[in-house]
Amino acid sequence: MDYYGSQISRLIEQLSALPGIGSKTAQRLAFHIVNMPMEKVQALSESVLDAKKNVRYCKQCFTMTDRELCPICSNPKRNGKQIMVVENTRDLAAYEKTGRFEGVYHVLHGAISPMLGIGPGDIRLKELMTRLHGDVEEVIIATNSSLEGETTAMYISKLIKPTGILVTRIASGVPVGGDLEYIDEVTLLRALEGRVEL
Repeated sequence: MDYYGSQISRLIEQLSALPGIGSKTAQRLAFHIVNMPMEKVQALSESVLDAKKNVRYCKQCFTMTDRELCPICSNPKRNGKQIMVVENTRDLAAYEKTGRFEGVYHVLHGAISPMLGIGPGDIRLKELMTRLHGDVEEVIIATNSSLEGETTAMYISKLIKPTGILVTRIASGVPVGGDLEYIDEVTLLRALEGRVEL
């Protein structure tokens, strides 16, 4: 039933389609947007459109960026010999918040999950293996502590070990089943410092 008129109902419907946004939150956001000054609504809509048009994958680590190389990959102070492998860009951001990791990243954009039909060819593993032809000393596997994350970690370890490159896994300071993006910086740092060789 249409309580508010087609324009507001359409806005609520579009907002509720976003992940993590239920119908009540969508209503609150819709009414907030309708009550915002026109210039703020214009700035919001332009930033959404600009992000959609200009954000792409970094050609080296595959995080989201609006440049050819992301700020981390283009920073000469980062240690390119140490690559941390994460499932998604949010996990990369979680580790960056610790301010202690000085290496670079590789974003897989997923994890191996036979139940969901996601195999090794569906994530950025081929690109990771290509990067290892350079001067790399250590690959830190920082996938989530879920069944899919552990499966992915073991698969990556088996791929890399024959190359002679050190393969480590973040320590279990991260709770099993927990997503990295929701874990505090101290726990993430402890997990990084307590990593073990696979």
